[in-house]
Amino acid sequence: MKVIILAGGLPSTLIEEDEKMPKPMAEIGGRPILWHIMKQYAYYGYNDFIICTGYKGEAIKEYFMNFYIYQSDITVDLQTNDVEIHRKQTEDWKVSVIDTGRSSSVADRLYMAGEYSGSETVLVTYGDCLSDIDIRKMTEQHKAHGDIATFAVAHPTGRNEILALSENGKYQGIMDRASAGEAWVNACSMVLEPEAIPYFAPDSPTRAATLMECLAQEKAVQTYRHEGFWSPVETIRDKTWLDNLWAAGKAPWKVWED
Repeated sequence: MKVIILAGGLPSTLIEEDEKMPKPMAEIGGRPILWHIMKQYAYYGYNDFIICTGYKGEAIKEYFMNFYIYQSDITVDLQTNDVEIHRKQTEDWKVSVIDTGRSSSVADRLYMAGEYSGSETVLVTYGDCLSDIDIRKMTEQHKAHGDIATFAVAHPTGRNEILALSENGKYQGIMDRASAGEAWVNACSMVLEPEAIPYFAPDSPTRAATLMECLAQEKAVQTYRHEGFWSPVETIRDKTWLDNLWAAGKAPWKVWED
């Protein structure tokens, strides 16, 4: 099962240098957010990635073109330009990096990624959220219910739209307000059947502001309720908090072993 990562947003406000980078390339613990997300999915056995880029997508392409160099120690002979790799480290990943346009919507990017995902069920995640969602359990629930899509939902961090869910977990729309225990928001991870992709086409009559709404107008959309850790990385405060968790060895999203 391929993993589509939506990494094509505007320049990051998390990186203070003059030369802005895509948000998924902002670093937590010295590694891009993108790396942390991919390590989580690879832990569950999903290591075939399709990364949808936009703003400065070349930075993401360069990162993966030189991935083993970034991970390893090197010696460079400056006269001959020969490079010797020491303690070569890499990952067992296949990575497709596709340019989906600087100003494209999330639905546009996902529709374009469909050309690379083929006729198979796919996992989809945003490139600026970290969590300890059990990807295996989410996919198992999706298969058991047989709906066109399953979206992970989590309790809000304070800045999110509240989702209305039925007793059996079906998505029913957006709520105006809810108590803390009843409040659920889109946790930015999902499982999609291949027939979901056409709903995101630019000329689709069901096009809406969110991926859920694109599908829910005509299809039942299932949710996977995640009670654990989930955090979008939206502000310098978010980044600093996550950096501190990583430095202290208490990063909840680090489900893999070194």
